[in-house]
Amino acid sequence: MIDLIFRRPIFLLAIVVMAQVMLLAYQIRADRDVRLIRYWAVALITPIERVGTWSTSKVGGVWSGYVGLHGARSENNEMRAELDQLRIRNRELESQAAEAKRLEGILNFRDAHPEAQMLAAQVIGSSADPSSHTLFINRGERDHVRLNLGVITSEGIVGKIVEVLPNAAQVQLINDKDSGVGAMFAASRTHGVVLGSGDPEPHMHYIVNDEKVAVGYVIVMDGEDRIFPKDLPIGIVTAVKAESPFQFIRVQPAARLDRLEDVIVLLTQQQLTPLKPAAAAAGAAQPTPSSPAAGVPANPPATAKAAAPQN
Repeated sequence: MIDLIFRRPIFLLAIVVMAQVMLLAYQIRADRDVRLIRYWAVALITPIERVGTWSTSKVGGVWSGYVGLHGARSENNEMRAELDQLRIRNRELESQAAEAKRLEGILNFRDAHPEAQMLAAQVIGSSADPSSHTLFINRGERDHVRLNLGVITSEGIVGKIVEVLPNAAQVQLINDKDSGVGAMFAASRTHGVVLGSGDPEPHMHYIVNDEKVAVGYVIVMDGEDRIFPKDLPIGIVTAVKAESPFQFIRVQPAARLDRLEDVIVLLTQQQLTPLKPAAAAAGAAQPTPSSPAAGVPANPPATAKAAAPQN
């Protein structure tokens, strides 16, 4: 109780002194005619305002950045989706262009040989056996397809029909292990047989070592199997090696057997005239039997010399 009595006058005195100081501060003017109390108030409030302004600007900046980042992310996702759609559309257009080119080749081939009966077909499947090179087409008995009909493209022969169903048929490719066709060189007219071995490239057999053969020589049908017309392209020589008793000759098929989509079924074995322009040009590039340099060019290229057997 005594402490409270002694403390009360001190408390009142402090209040009076503070009030006097505030009154003097209100009356006294500092530089530029500014009251001292206003100066103190500004000095006291300014740091608080700075902290508030800084906090507000930082929070606003973070929020603006988040909103902007969210918008950029959404725009980026939209652009990626649009890019994916454009890529898909580009692939579709490329596929359509390739299909149009294939169909144009078939149509041009058909127009170039109006004398032959032929039927366009699409490849719808292939054999699951890796050692068997066969495929299925969407033409069958209802389209007058029968066994042993030749199947070709505008580039060269593909194979023959080995099985016929009502709406489909199976084609044995020339590189199948059980396939074989009569063949001859377009230049020298030397006969042999192209046999499949299950590899992507078939081999030409029964060519004696004395026969001059070089890489790049064109091989065509001899027409004796009564399946394919004479002089249809089979392929070109890619490798030659002398063996006993015949040469080993590897053949690259003229038709792209690994990417067939559209083919032509020959409904007859009628001779195709005129010859396919590519085959005619290839034959003209090599000497004919009636020419002065029949057989092998006088100066074969270096690759041909390396590939030809040495007697």
